[in-house]
Amino acid sequence: MSFLTLDLNLLRVFDAVMSEQNLTRAANRLAMTQPAVSNALKRLRDAMGDDLLIRTAHGVRPTPRAEELWPTVRNALTELEAALTPESFDLAKTKTTFRMAMADAPAALWLPTLVQDIQREAPGMNVRMMPLTTRDPRPILLRGDIDLTIGFFPGVVNQMATESSTPIRHERLYTGKYVCVMRKGHPLASKELTLDAYCEANHLLVSFSGRAHGQVNDVLAHMGRERRILLTVNQFYTGGAVVANSDLITVLPRHLIASTGKADELIAKELPFQMPPVHVDMLWHERDARNPAHRWLRAKLAEATDKAMDSGLLQL
Repeated sequence: MSFLTLDLNLLRVFDAVMSEQNLTRAANRLAMTQPAVSNALKRLRDAMGDDLLIRTAHGVRPTPRAEELWPTVRNALTELEAALTPESFDLAKTKTTFRMAMADAPAALWLPTLVQDIQREAPGMNVRMMPLTTRDPRPILLRGDIDLTIGFFPGVVNQMATESSTPIRHERLYTGKYVCVMRKGHPLASKELTLDAYCEANHLLVSFSGRAHGQVNDVLAHMGRERRILLTVNQFYTGGAVVANSDLITVLPRHLIASTGKADELIAKELPFQMPPVHVDMLWHERDARNPAHRWLRAKLAEATDKAMDSGLLQL
């Protein structure tokens, strides 16, 4: 392949298809026809000597070469777009799509307000929610799989502070605390929650990965204690529903109890041991730092946090 003869417009098509994983959606995003997108991909395949994107029943699947190439292409296009973006940015006319990753409970907290803001101020903006399956989202931000994430990422921000060259940026939205949650009629609900009683109970753990091990396990291990995790789930809403209708107990950030939809059926009790605070951070890649639409999105998410606190929806 000769870079001098490569049509750089093909890289825009490649980026859109990689983002959407679907030719029709990519064509709509680029204001092109699907045959034109397919033709552009064929030309890029010929130039690169690789299939790049393979059709599947549900869209397209990138080859390893495409996965390797995309972060570089996306970073270059983003930087070029930022450099060429006029200072008089018109939010009302912007046509852009952002991919965000967060757990179900934080999403329930932020998205209703964000949707109202988008419909009122940025009607051409779209948001695609992606599953958050890790406590360290830096790799998916670096690869360009997502544009922004919100969550509790233990140790990640502290580690970033020691890495002067990291391209990941962050903003702390708030700090909460862990509590023990159970149904109102639970046998432990009317008693003091002792360490022995806590360890003898059956537990539910919200685990994005399905791994039956959390921070509480580490704290208990330092005390020479352990607990039995009878069930793991990957959603806070599911966890709240199960705990409200069983004798399982769980540990949740206090601020997420309301988003389970079962707050009226649950009670929170102080844990019989110390847990570190829950820092909720917003993370993004520096390639988006100057993007005016991305800046607007971050500002609105921070504003939604303040509104949730003022309304009492977010109880720390």
